[in-house]
Amino acid sequence: MAEKGKGKKIRFQGGTVFPLTVLLVSVLGLALIVYARSSTQALAVPPQASKGDHWHVAFGVYACNDWLPNISGNKEGENGQPDEEYLALGVHSHDDGVIHYHPFSSASSGRNAKLARFLDVYDIGLSDTKLEFPEDQGGAVYEEGVTKCTNEDGEEVDGVLRLAVWPDATKPDDFQILTRNMADARIDRNGMAMAIFFTPEDTPITEPPTASQLEALGGVDSGATSPTATTIAGTATTVAGTATTGAGTATTVTGSVAPASASETTAAGSGTTTADATTTTSG
Repeated sequence: MAEKGKGKKIRFQGGTVFPLTVLLVSVLGLALIVYARSSTQALAVPPQASKGDHWHVAFGVYACNDWLPNISGNKEGENGQPDEEYLALGVHSHDDGVIHYHPFSSASSGRNAKLARFLDVYDIGLSDTKLEFPEDQGGAVYEEGVTKCTNEDGEEVDGVLRLAVWPDATKPDDFQILTRNMADARIDRNGMAMAIFFTPEDTPITEPPTASQLEALGGVDSGATSPTATTIAGTATTVAGTATTGAGTATTVTGSVAPASASETTAAGSGTTTADATTTTSG
């Protein structure tokens, strides 16, 4: 019986076309996966102090109904003495709505290249539920469950704190929304855009005003251009204090703070919602 099948060849029905097709598809699929991974890694490389990287990220804060004025002060020594945080990190702005990210040390480069480094330099507090500006930036506080926004009908509604991240500022429809660990959002590409929103949940997500002129504004350090900062006035008021800033009709009231909502919101457009600040969308 063992001799009976000796010498016979196994044939696929339909000849060799089908197995060759399967093999070709498998090889092409593997090649595409390898290429996609290598391309993503090539794009998403954090800035390095050792390479002298000098990156620019469009940045803005939208509160209730309006964009706030740009973060002010370049921290390089307006008063004759450079800011200590700036000297340690090499991250700042030029009153132009742009994060100038040129890390001076490992504290702000590589895996430490985050939005938090910029916020640290300007003493801006950002948690999952609260955004707080220091006095020299207006002193306003926006907190979920406490701060109210006024809608078009004149009604006071709750605001939700979110961070929108665009991997490429030239692609306004490609973004992601973070609702947790927002300060840990990675800066891993030159030419990104980021915007903090404290708004009702149904407020459309749009890029910060400086995103469209990021390339020109980024040249300020080299003297190639002058910043054309956009300043929008508003009427935000903080109770139990006297600080005011350019926010759109926001009022902070006293009372207990409601816990952060566990649900996440999805922004309009092709952006996706995520609670992990280290997750990135494909460009």
